Amino acid sequence: MNQIDYSTANYQRQLDQKLATLAEDFAGFDLPAPEVFTSPPQHFRMRAEFRIWRQDGIAHYAMNRPGEKCPYPLEADPTHGYFPIGSIRINQLMPPLLEAINRNPQLGKLLFSVEFLTTLSGEAVVTLIYHRKLDEQWQQQAERLNRSLNAHIVGRSRKQKRVVGQDFVTETLAANGREYHYQQVETGFTQPNAEVNRHMLAWAKQCSEKAGGDLLELYCGNGNFTCVLAQNFNRVLATEVAKVSVKSAQHNLALNNIDNAELVRMSSEEISQALSGVRPFRRLREIDLESYQFSTVFVDPPRAGLDESTLELVSGFDAILYISCNPQTLGNNLNKLTQTHIIERFAVFDQFPYTPHLECGAWLTRKVAR
Repeated sequence: MNQIDYSTANYQRQLDQKLATLAEDFAGFDLPAPEVFTSPPQHFRMRAEFRIWRQDGIAHYAMNRPGEKCPYPLEADPTHGYFPIGSIRINQLMPPLLEAINRNPQLGKLLFSVEFLTTLSGEAVVTLIYHRKLDEQWQQQAERLNRSLNAHIVGRSRKQKRVVGQDFVTETLAANGREYHYQQVETGFTQPNAEVNRHMLAWAKQCSEKAGGDLLELYCGNGNFTCVLAQNFNRVLATEVAKVSVKSAQHNLALNNIDNAELVRMSSEEISQALSGVRPFRRLREIDLESYQFSTVFVDPPRAGLDESTLELVSGFDAILYISCNPQTLGNNLNKLTQTHIIERFAVFDQFPYTPHLECGAWLTRKVAR
């Protein structure tokens, strides 16, 4: 990890390579010129997790290289710290935390993993994961650690969770001249690259500004996009299946004074069945689906992309906003969606520098019959 060249020039070279590959993979589509949103070359990742690896009785941070089972210890670089792609706050926390782990048996005993969750403003939750039960002695030392690091501490072991401070941070992101606030819980999914996330939010809002009507959002997570997109529509119906994300999304809608969005805990397959009238759902008993006038659907699916039933549902909307973390499955889905829709805008978001991965965005509108 520390041997990578994190210079601006090398960052641009690796991004150019990914863009060239993307152009080849999407050559069969009539794409508009991609809008490219870059990442900072360093300190862009707001969350990270590390193994704790012991050599000669000394604990080290460690990671696994792709395809390798044995982790390798990280060495601190005097310029960039232990983890150059990690946020500045993560790199600030790593040395004193490791020192405390090695010095204090209550913190280090049977500790096997450490997770960091940080924000642009410097808030932090540090999660310590153990192969043993955590007792009051651990609690006392965790409280000292909380004070010395000025970070919230969470201890986890089998069927046990102890919290010193709180188990979440509140991120603030500016997009299109407005600030949005998000509760991010240590076990919940969040976008790892905050600066690129800001670009995604702004781009999605710009694409849909003139859509009007109502919005159906699938895979809404913690409401990351919901809070921003709600301003462009009369009403929003957002769905999410993960309990932690649903709870955070409800909190974040209230935190950002969004009062025109309804949230239901349902999978994309279930909402497809509900909208097509296949069967009723008790979770929708207080929501009048027929009262919605959907003009647009927004999807941000997992790497597997959209399944067949969801693809069929999505293709019935006048406008489609699609954020993808996997260009390959996006391409597969676009093979169907471009039968009925035109790709009006296409964007590339470099969420994961120095990896083959790219985040993409597509704005599609229905073809006009001739």
